[in-house]
Amino acid sequence: MESLNLFAAAPEIALLACACFILLADLFIPDERRNLTYGLTMAALVLVAGICWFFFANDLVQYAFGGMYVTDPMASVLKIFSALCVGTMLVYAQGYARDRGIWKGELFALALFCLLGIFVMISANNLLVIYLGLELQALSMYSLIALRRDDARATEAAMKYFVLGALASGFLLYGMSMLYGAAGTLDINELARNIASGQVASRAALVLGTVFVVAGLAFKLGVVPFHMWVPDVYHGAPTPVTLFIGSAPKLAAFAIAFRLLVEGLLNIAVDWQKMLIVLAVGSLVIGNLTAVAQTNLKRMLAYSTIAQMGFMLLAMLSGVVGGSTMSTANAYSAAMFYVITYALTTLGTFGIILLLARQGFEAEEISDLRGLNKRSPWFAFVMLLMMFSLAGIPPTMGFYAKLVVLQALLGNGITTGMVWLAIIAIGFSLIGAYYYLRVVKTMYFDEPSDLRPLVAAPDMRIALSANGLAVIALGIVPQYLLALCANAMIKTLGG
Repeated sequence: MESLNLFAAAPEIALLACACFILLADLFIPDERRNLTYGLTMAALVLVAGICWFFFANDLVQYAFGGMYVTDPMASVLKIFSALCVGTMLVYAQGYARDRGIWKGELFALALFCLLGIFVMISANNLLVIYLGLELQALSMYSLIALRRDDARATEAAMKYFVLGALASGFLLYGMSMLYGAAGTLDINELARNIASGQVASRAALVLGTVFVVAGLAFKLGVVPFHMWVPDVYHGAPTPVTLFIGSAPKLAAFAIAFRLLVEGLLNIAVDWQKMLIVLAVGSLVIGNLTAVAQTNLKRMLAYSTIAQMGFMLLAMLSGVVGGSTMSTANAYSAAMFYVITYALTTLGTFGIILLLARQGFEAEEISDLRGLNKRSPWFAFVMLLMMFSLAGIPPTMGFYAKLVVLQALLGNGITTGMVWLAIIAIGFSLIGAYYYLRVVKTMYFDEPSDLRPLVAAPDMRIALSANGLAVIALGIVPQYLLALCANAMIKTLGG
């Protein structure tokens, strides 16, 4: 019982209890009082984020369930931002979901269960627990995508995601079985120790298992060549769900990549680094070049996501140089900082799209943003900040996120010949700036087709404004978030 340590899983236990309570309570709440369910959900998210902050503030590293589960500073930070993503998504989704008849208990319950899966993925310290969290998150997400049952496009997107997600889960599970066969353990810490001491049945099986694990991770991140689901799912899913897919699950995908590759397979980094180089370069090239040709805003942002995740992989692959782990914390804190800033920017971008959408009208084309500055200068400015951040233009936080990744890459690249990766990243970032700035040009220089001012609910106006101000504030003073990520990573690696 001592190894059970339920205290370490307090955020997950609280979230599960709240999700079950909200699911049952919603049965007795009529549609016209759905805001009560919304209020309960937001209260649950605040409670869970508060528990995670308590763990982080006290530098707690706790193991639970016989070492299968770990709560460390990195996990606490990622869980807080994941809860923030879900809460912001629900704030932005109100008008859209009400107009389309999906402002129901299912939306809240599925969002909370999806978040629970994300929490489990972030804290998993065992191969099977990672898979358990992954499937809980994925099954909830399939249902969220298909929430509009009368929409053929959403149903098609859910089906594509389900089929390809099952394939990726198979890759990941097969890779994990190969790792278990080679190292004789499912525990990530023990896996690392066995590899370091040479206690592996077959190095070939170990490397082959790593190939399948990386393929499964690449699908979850949506990077080339496992990116085929991203544009269709982004386009077909209800916009609030697209917002969700582009934010919190990316944090979880980074977490399981860190747990598996860094904590478990660091001693064979020379093998998986080569795979990440191919994934990163392919994503930067195909993501940016294909996004240039898009006229649909959601598809453009989908290809943009592929390129952004490729950029994040550059930091992941620069953590180990010639077997030396001297710069490990710096590189992985840069990757963590990058994925958090990307999630925050994605929230604001899709928040503006949701604000423009109205009953019977999906604001999906870039042309739907024409003349937004004349209709609402403030919201046009918020969207401008989001586009500048995604493009990496100062003084937004996206600029600093790209800068710290390049610093991590160049800090090691001079001695290992990875400077060419930084040159490719900078070159394709310049190409990426074109399609982001095209959105800004459409908002500020094209004539609007609709002159009616935008009307936003008070909470949505506050959330969007705070989101926009956070993007520029964290660009001007990024050291606070960067220090948060660095401290969390150092303590996690130390623990």
